[in-house]
Amino acid sequence: MLEVRDLSVSYGRHRAVESVSASVGANEIVVMLGANGAGKSTLLRAIGGLTPPHAGTVTMNGADITRRAAHEIVAAGIALIPEDRGIFADLTVHENLRLAAYLPRARAQEARNLDRVLALFPQLAERRRQTVRTMSGGERQMVAIGRALMSAPSILMLDEPSLGLSPLLCSELFRSLVQIRETGVGILLVEQNARQSLAIADRGYLLDNGRIVGADSAQALASDAKVQRAYLGGV
Repeated sequence: MLEVRDLSVSYGRHRAVESVSASVGANEIVVMLGANGAGKSTLLRAIGGLTPPHAGTVTMNGADITRRAAHEIVAAGIALIPEDRGIFADLTVHENLRLAAYLPRARAQEARNLDRVLALFPQLAERRRQTVRTMSGGERQMVAIGRALMSAPSILMLDEPSLGLSPLLCSELFRSLVQIRETGVGILLVEQNARQSLAIADRGYLLDNGRIVGADSAQALASDAKVQRAYLGGV
């Protein structure tokens, strides 16, 4: 389980995340909702080792991983897909996927994980030799998720994965996240599409000005009038 306790992140004098506590377990999707600038991306970056926290702790299965290097956090079982997807556009699909299997925990399962990724995204199987630069936004997102899965994560974190995708591709994306959860991977999802996120999530947190201001089951949040007005376009 991923556990965040009283985590704070500062950029100079600006406190972007303030005393945030949250958790993600196996076989669950947890969505983090909040307006632009609420601190959601900063929180993921701090967990993933890309932005050092000012205070607080991050643990993975009881082991303290606070302030560890990003590659050590991946080795601990946490994979982050940033908003810009972080893929290598000049490499092929197959090369991007194989690059993620460099850690010992992933190398031992490389062939099996590759089969799982290609079963999850059949389009990638058809385009294994295609350069990622020539692919559509939806296909690139498949490569990004597939590459993260090749690192054999226990926790998958996604920052705005539906950004720039058509409604049809958004629906396909969220279906794939449900399938990933069914394999035992826990998912921490930051997403502006609150309605679809809550529809697939088990639990959710509300982040406002860097602080957690609410937490409940996804069903309860989707039914809450305040949440509906703030994130779902009204009651």
